[in-house]
Order: sequence, then structure tokens, then C-alpha cells
Amino acid sequence: MNGNDLMNDEIISVGSPLPRIAKAEPLDKRLVRITWNSGNVEVVDLAPALLSRRVFIPLRDDDALFGRLQVSEYGTAIEWPGEMEFSALWLSKLPSVEFDNQAFREAMDDLGMTLEGMAAALEISRRQVADYRKEKPIPKSVAFATRYLVDFRRKDDHQSISDNKMSA
Repeated sequence: MNGNDLMNDEIISVGSPLPRIAKAEPLDKRLVRITWNSGNVEVVDLAPALLSRRVFIPLRDDDALFGRLQVSEYGTAIEWPGEMEFSALWLSKLPSVEFDNQAFREAMDDLGMTLEGMAAALEISRRQVADYRKEKPIPKSVAFATRYLVDFRRKDDHQSISDNKMSA
């Protein structure tokens, strides 16, 4: 078997597949509702990214231009006229702006946190945690901090699994 046979007969895959966008819809305040090929739907805030790069200056204040966003041919990005785009991979790493009370409860469950534990981790009162578990609107700062705790826990769990595999 020579090198050409290997190239023609073997399919090599590394890591998880790249995210693909099925549909994207512009919303108010530079928000975008993204429907992924997986079926998941999330709303992301592009305003901070638009402010961070000069290439996006036209999109900052021009609602008509922002509304012309479209999904790239293979679903690998959202794009606008003038060669402005955000990749699907980059977009998939943005936190969804929608973080409701159900998501807060699920995060607490994922973390295995009590009211007291979550209050200590977020440096807020136990009463606030109890209210966020019910119906009180969750401020962005608490939502971001909660997402951070969950992501940190997942990375820590993933690292522990990798360490166990290496030691076995």
C-alpha cells in the first residue's frame, strides 16, 4: 500500500464536527437568532463584537445593512455585503443572551449546588438565589457568572477524564 492508496481509501476525522448554521435572523439591538443544523436555537448579542473591530463600523448604526445578514453557502458563517462576516465556530462560542429561571435551575443542578453554595459562589444572598430559581429576572452579570461556573466545571470534568485515561 502506498501513500496514494491511504489518501483515497481512508477518511480521517479529528475532533467534533464544525458547527453549521441553518438559519439566522437579525433582531433589534444587534441581536441575532441563530438556528443551528443540530436544531438548537439561540440568540446572541453581536454589539460588543461590532464595537471591537473597525471593519464592522458600517454595521454599528445602519439597521438596514445589519438586516441584510445572510447565512453563507455552507452554513459556516453569517455575512453581510462588503465582506463582513462572523464564523459559525466563533458564534457557537458566544453565550446566548437568553438565560431564564429554568436555565438557572438547570445550572444549579449541573453544579450540584444548594442555595447556600450558589449564593457563596456568586457572592449574592441566599434570598436572591431563591428568587432567581423562581421568577425574578436574572441580571446579565449573574447569568454570565453562572455560565462561567458551569463552563469551568465542564472543563474541569473533561480534564479529570483526560487525566484518568492517561494514567490508566
